[in-house]
Amino acid sequence: MRITDTSDLWWKSAVIYCLDVATFLDYDDDGVGDFAGLAHRIDYLQELGVTCLWLMPFYPSPGGDDGYDVSEYYGIRRELGDLGDFVEMIRMAEDRGIRVIVDLVVNHTSDQHPWFTAARSDPESPYRDFYVWRDRTPRTKEQNEFPDVEDGIWSYDEKAEQYYQHRFYSFQPDLNVTNPAVRDAVAKIMGFWLQLGVSGFRVDAVPFLIDHSGAEDAPGALDDPLDFLKSLRAFLGRRSGDAMMLGEANIPHDEQVAYFGGSDGDGLTMQFDFVANQQMYLALARQDPTPLVEALKARPDIAIESQWANFVRNHDELTLDKLSESERDEVFDAFAPEPEMRFHGRGITRRLPPMLGGDPRRVRMAYSLMFSLPGTPVLYYGEEIGMGENPDLDDRTGVRTPMQWTNEAGGGFSHAPRRKLVRPVTEGAYGPEHVNATDQRHDDDSMLNFMKRIIERYRASAEMGWGQCEVYDHDAPTVLAHTLTGEEGRMLALHNFAPEPATVTLALEGMEHGSTLVDLLVNDRTMSYDGDGTITIPLDGYDYRWLRVLPAETKRLG
Repeated sequence: MRITDTSDLWWKSAVIYCLDVATFLDYDDDGVGDFAGLAHRIDYLQELGVTCLWLMPFYPSPGGDDGYDVSEYYGIRRELGDLGDFVEMIRMAEDRGIRVIVDLVVNHTSDQHPWFTAARSDPESPYRDFYVWRDRTPRTKEQNEFPDVEDGIWSYDEKAEQYYQHRFYSFQPDLNVTNPAVRDAVAKIMGFWLQLGVSGFRVDAVPFLIDHSGAEDAPGALDDPLDFLKSLRAFLGRRSGDAMMLGEANIPHDEQVAYFGGSDGDGLTMQFDFVANQQMYLALARQDPTPLVEALKARPDIAIESQWANFVRNHDELTLDKLSESERDEVFDAFAPEPEMRFHGRGITRRLPPMLGGDPRRVRMAYSLMFSLPGTPVLYYGEEIGMGENPDLDDRTGVRTPMQWTNEAGGGFSHAPRRKLVRPVTEGAYGPEHVNATDQRHDDDSMLNFMKRIIERYRASAEMGWGQCEVYDHDAPTVLAHTLTGEEGRMLALHNFAPEPATVTLALEGMEHGSTLVDLLVNDRTMSYDGDGTITIPLDGYDYRWLRVLPAETKRLG
């Protein structure tokens, strides 16, 4: 299938940028970010090269889980604005070629959602079966996702006089997707936001969304829970032919294939590659790319409509649960040596620059690596300027601090008094006086301008989103060498995981005499291939190269 025949698959070569409206820009200076502030920063996102904006939950919520405890699916939290502000932001983004996707959090609701209020109040209510209830809890206690906070997955409700299921916090009762009415309600929610102009959804906690445990024998249960994902994808296709679903499914690669819909590709459109992400951190800790190489080689084949999403950091803890205990300890020792830097013993609550000791070479190498891996890159707000975390905040909130726009107090996020800010601004070496977007816009060697360049080169290299990946063997053990080959051409990527220089000698199949290797990240740096069967490339410590392979007879630009 030619790329020109599948240009509607925009997510294959997108640049996705995740942000929380509440911490991005406070336009009315009440201490909380808002949609008016986001609208005033759409041009910034366009300049950066963002093509898809992912918004974390902005729905009405009691705020017990940073907005993931939704109490109303058809509205916007009052302090963020209203639906008019949302639509205006969508219009401005579309005008600049930026699509918008929103979080779909339907594996549970808030216990203050009207559905749950009705369910617990009356056993005859049609909403009773929107949730999973039991008169008695199972003898075998199942561990909650937050074992340090919750004792199991069942809580007793005095009003309902039954136990309800919650895989996460007790104020987040699980929805019962074996109930066809719940499945219809989920589709209705999607239809509403599609009508307002969104281009898809980041689907939260997918394995829990389709989990039938506790209600396996319900009359409406599907024979295969994955059919729910397929039905949502089909609905999406009917309502909007080019909308997508990006799934959060922290599961092994072989299970992810089924979530994609197998060879038909009729399930989730995209999925985060948590396996490769965790192996990347193990590789960084060891200064040896082997764990990541093994993860890339183990990636299963997926349909052309499907795509992997690559990331360095996200809005949650940096989860390490797919590593062995000894491997996890290696990463902890390297990047989170103090207990307060860890989350429930399974993850890290830090951003990348502090984890890497602030070494700009290593930080940039990590992002160069992420963009060069086969798949679609996903950035978390502030990564483009090298923001750090606030270690004084608990758990995940340390990486959810206000965006740092200027070097003034409040980081240009808000002029409200410090006590009114939705969350404290980071202080110290990564505070806004040292790390902010304004100063970096005027510094050619800044992290921001590095990120702009790397995004520009990524967008101009179709093989990076569409191409086939091949990892090369060579004689430099600290270097990852891989090619991406597509209809538009081929690119060689080299990344040195160690601080010491290395020299890579390798043979590239299909190289013709007179071919040229053009460095996409450094102007006027090229290499000619003399036809002896190998190429030799020196790398500095933590160095990285993107080399476009140009045959002697080509119309492609270098």
